[in-house]
Amino acid sequence: MDLSILIITYNSAPLIGGLLRHLQVEISNPTFPWKAEVVLLDNGSGDGTADLVATQYSWVKLVPNTVNLGFAAGNNLAAQSASGRYLLLLNPDAVPAAGALAHGIALMYSHPKAGMAGGELRNTRGEREPSARMFPTLRDEIFTMSGLAAKYPHSRTFARMDRRWADPDADAAVDWIPGAFVFLPRKVFHALGGFDERFFMYYEEVDLCRRLQCNGYAVLYWPCLKAVHIGGASARTVKNTRVSRTGSQLESWRMRSAMLYYRKHHGLTGAIGWMAIEWGWHRLRGLRAALRHQADKASDMQAHCAQLSQAWAETRAGSESPVKPW
Repeated sequence: MDLSILIITYNSAPLIGGLLRHLQVEISNPTFPWKAEVVLLDNGSGDGTADLVATQYSWVKLVPNTVNLGFAAGNNLAAQSASGRYLLLLNPDAVPAAGALAHGIALMYSHPKAGMAGGELRNTRGEREPSARMFPTLRDEIFTMSGLAAKYPHSRTFARMDRRWADPDADAAVDWIPGAFVFLPRKVFHALGGFDERFFMYYEEVDLCRRLQCNGYAVLYWPCLKAVHIGGASARTVKNTRVSRTGSQLESWRMRSAMLYYRKHHGLTGAIGWMAIEWGWHRLRGLRAALRHQADKASDMQAHCAQLSQAWAETRAGSESPVKPW
């Protein structure tokens, strides 16, 4: 088996059928030169995703769960059922372009030191999403929150983290790539213990890419591999949790994972620094909104700071992951 496509679903019934039909056309085409399988792990969906897959897509290797394990643990478990030389981590809301699977496998075979490789993601409007990124630093967090990164998107200083200053059509060795559409060697993934399961969702691929590079593997961006990515489809189905203004991230999960990441890779000082930057910035915005009598905005900033404080306590300053599911 050349490729195992791992898909982690959570309340993905509206999307999964279209994706699986697309994949079936790709990998069953007589011109497809590789052997491939699809392993789908359902994270306790409440919308019948697992039943839909079981009844309508029997060719898919289904791994049903009764609880939400999160992205990291879900992929680790799905990988145990995989037999391909390479893994493709594929979000249920990411659809590879025609030919991208075959081309991606060929590129992986020709790059034995590739620990992870991904392609270009575009949203449903055809706009490029950040698909090849740099490891975050506290300075980058300041530039992003202050709006300088958005104001100067092609600046190597202000927009360093998203690499918008780089040629998006050029192959590159990068720090990390989003896990929505990435190829990995299965043996390397298992040798490193897979994802760190303390990250329920967000930052798990950043952490894995750091470990890959520490072990001599490259993280590569190949823009010839393309996929359409809706983004945040599952996040918007989680109830009683604030979603980011872009609608793509669950704020409390992002906060917890950021604290865990900075504590793991930058120590207690890094975790404190990240907390101080995010809390201080939103506190200042809240005070300014209050002075301008913008009650709704002031309330939103207050809620954001309260959520930060809660995440700080729940992770014990980034030193431990809260009880799952988050």
